[in-house]
Amino acid sequence: MNTTVVSEFILLGITNLSQLEYIFFTVFLIFYLFSFVGNFSIVIAVIANHQLHKPMYFFIGNLSFLDFFYSSTTVPKMLAGLVMQNKRISFRGCLTQLHFFHFLGSTEALFLTTMSYDRYVAICNPLRYHVLMAKTTCIELASVCWLTGFLYSLSHTILTSKLPFCKMDVISHFTVI
Repeated sequence: MNTTVVSEFILLGITNLSQLEYIFFTVFLIFYLFSFVGNFSIVIAVIANHQLHKPMYFFIGNLSFLDFFYSSTTVPKMLAGLVMQNKRISFRGCLTQLHFFHFLGSTEALFLTTMSYDRYVAICNPLRYHVLMAKTTCIELASVCWLTGFLYSLSHTILTSKLPFCKMDVISHFTVI
């Protein structure tokens, strides 16, 4: 089998017009900063305010912490690609980005599921809520979410790294039909 090993990928931009790239950069940067500051503020508020040390806020703080990094997985590289001529990413960099994207995305889904369980217990078993959702239970549920998301993404990353890419080194942000 004659295959060429891909060492880097070329990321095609959203547009080829440089004026639009700067507009997109500004808009995406503003959204990214709002997301960054909002999630950071939620995490700080949950940590600092003792009244927010309840299961629901514990999970919201974890979710905000996770979103804080989730948006930082792809957006900085996209922003750099909008203003710089070098729109390349190494194979290892791409796999690392893929791993964290899957890790944080799947962990977010697990946290949303855990949060729905928390609300279910609060509504259906209000008298036993504090027993069922004790601090240790919340920590265990959060730990399972983080660990399961990590292992799930690790399996994706390992399997993806074994695929042959055969000179398929150009990646488009959007496919126009």
